[in-house]
Amino acid sequence: MSVSPAPAPDDRHARAEERLGTMGTSYRAVGTREATAANLAWWDADADDYQATHGEFLGDAEFVWCPEGVREADAGLLGPVADKRVLEVGCGQAACARWLAQQGARVVGMDLSGGMLRHAREGNRRTGLDVPLLQATAERLPIATASMDLACSAFGAVPFVTSIDAVFTEVSRVLRPGGAWVFSVTHPMRWIFPDDPGPTGLTATQPYFDRTPYVEVGEDGEATYVEYHRTLGDYVRALAGAGLTLEDLIEPEWPEGHTRTWGQWSPLRGKLFPGTAIFRTRKP
Repeated sequence: MSVSPAPAPDDRHARAEERLGTMGTSYRAVGTREATAANLAWWDADADDYQATHGEFLGDAEFVWCPEGVREADAGLLGPVADKRVLEVGCGQAACARWLAQQGARVVGMDLSGGMLRHAREGNRRTGLDVPLLQATAERLPIATASMDLACSAFGAVPFVTSIDAVFTEVSRVLRPGGAWVFSVTHPMRWIFPDDPGPTGLTATQPYFDRTPYVEVGEDGEATYVEYHRTLGDYVRALAGAGLTLEDLIEPEWPEGHTRTWGQWSPLRGKLFPGTAIFRTRKP
């Protein structure tokens, strides 16, 4: 395993990296225990800065699928939600869950990070929308079998788990027949480019077919952050293996006049290639 020095941290993550002692980056195998511990610690450490940076864009009770600004109110990817039982996987500060509750859904939000759930509880208090919240890993959902009509995730959990097969199998288990599972992730082709919103991020440097996880490490070599790459084919096969049918794959185009930069997302890159993939699937 080779470890490269950590890049100069930007304002979004500097404090989290300092708290966790991040010293470098690497591509190496990471098991479930190490990945879960690292990402739990990371999102707890970064929760306040994440909310300060993105909270206004995400809103207190808005369902925003991606940095391109696709809103469920406009896209309708979940279909009618009134009186439906809905699980939000990796809910973060639970703005999506609160929007669903406003539409009449009976929604539960779950997330691995206690720090993010603290912001979710604060959002509940601000809005008066008392969304139930659970702390758990998406690979073992504490939800009864066939108890949910819908499940959704907007960049939550899926990129950070060791096994998407386990997540999709769990989602399929908790869904009732005919239930939908809709989730958004970083578009897999972004893996081949540096994580940079500027011109440097336009040159391919990483093989698309290399699934080795991206890891940030501390001085002892233990992971402080882990993110997994899957190809489009990997997602399709995992969904099929869990008994879920792919109905649509949405690749949002960059909206005209949208000037916001979010991490690697920017108008420069968005004009050239997709940054987000939204999978709409259903349990037969």
